[in-house]
Amino acid sequence: MKALDRITFNSNVMGGRACIRGLRVTAGTIAGLVATGHAVAEILKLYPYLEAEDITQALKYAAWRAEEIEMPLQPA
Repeated sequence: MKALDRITFNSNVMGGRACIRGLRVTAGTIAGLVATGHAVAEILKLYPYLEAEDITQALKYAAWRAEEIEMPLQPA
């Protein structure tokens, strides 16, 4: 899979959450818009500085996060 080079993390932008190309738009916001039925064309109209590949990578990132399993640390 192509690296998610459009997903960035910066503690000074949106509290370090996964953002699109350093912009103040989170991957979660984009994934949420798609999940609630917004079309890609509509999202691009709402956020004219985004590109279609930004939306694709936000969805790939969200899918990866959904599969991530967090396990508590076991005492040694």
